[in-house]
Amino acid sequence: MRAFAPSLHLALPLVLTFALAAAPAAASELSGSITDQLILPAFQELAEDAQTLAETAQADCNPQSPPLRAAYSDAFDAWIAASHYRFGPTETDSRAFALAFWPDSRSKTPKALGNLIRSEDPGISDPAQFASYSIASRGFYALEYLLYDPQLSTTGSADYRCALTRAISIDIAATTQSIKVDWEQTYAAEMHSPAIRYQSDEEITQELLKALTTGLQVLDDMRLGRPLGTFDRPRPNRAEARRSGRSLRHVQVSLNALEPLALALADSRADLQAKITAAFAKARKKAGTLNDPVFAGVADPASRFRIESLQQEIKNLRALVTGELGPALGVAAGFNSLDGD
Repeated sequence: MRAFAPSLHLALPLVLTFALAAAPAAASELSGSITDQLILPAFQELAEDAQTLAETAQADCNPQSPPLRAAYSDAFDAWIAASHYRFGPTETDSRAFALAFWPDSRSKTPKALGNLIRSEDPGISDPAQFASYSIASRGFYALEYLLYDPQLSTTGSADYRCALTRAISIDIAATTQSIKVDWEQTYAAEMHSPAIRYQSDEEITQELLKALTTGLQVLDDMRLGRPLGTFDRPRPNRAEARRSGRSLRHVQVSLNALEPLALALADSRADLQAKITAAFAKARKKAGTLNDPVFAGVADPASRFRIESLQQEIKNLRALVTGELGPALGVAAGFNSLDGD
């Protein structure tokens, strides 16, 4: 595993590249820099870690295998760090959903996996055929069930579960490779200079701002909001990736990935960059002191308050981005899929 600060898949020194700019860059120059220094490295890292996951699963498919679980963790970190770039290559062929079918409010993933295991569907041995299967049976959350769920990690034939673990890992690697290649070969050029997908630099800037605001919205409404539920009805079982103990980690990885994007968009506006840095620092500090990896404390009033306090820091970040960063850029974030658009 390559070193990331603070061991959560993000090279924070990238922030300095943008902070040293002498004057606000032209929109195309700004989006080009973000593409080259943040987006492309994120998807390159994801593809590399996913390939390592596939190779590790081929060597050892035991769900208790420390190397397999470590490779899974690295690749999942890399996805969370890139997942807010939900446009272009990640949306092609529903790749983002194939990697991360969540939230799964109807428990489609365990049902789909259970059906495959019970029937011992032979189609999983063909990567092309498996890629046509339901997204509920693919991606990181499906693999989490096979590695960490007490029931699905032990049900049926061990040989078939092994084959399914390998099939999902291979599929993740293929999907992330396709995203990387599309970014490198076609989409990156569009981010440098609008031509077909975007009609102006402002549209590209708006897309990047939407990626930032959507990432913060996922933190607020989904990663924290879903397990918090209401005071009378907390929902700890709705915490993301709770089986693998990654719920809080995803918040931290996401914060670390979103901050460089926010600072890059703020460009050389020193006052705004200082506000953004301070706001992310507050949120990161709250997350770092929780000591509650799966947000089990939502059901306890004292612990719940600390999780709500973290959520409030995320809300403050959202307000800062929409209230100050957007107007400074001269664009609004627009609608996203979470708004029902």
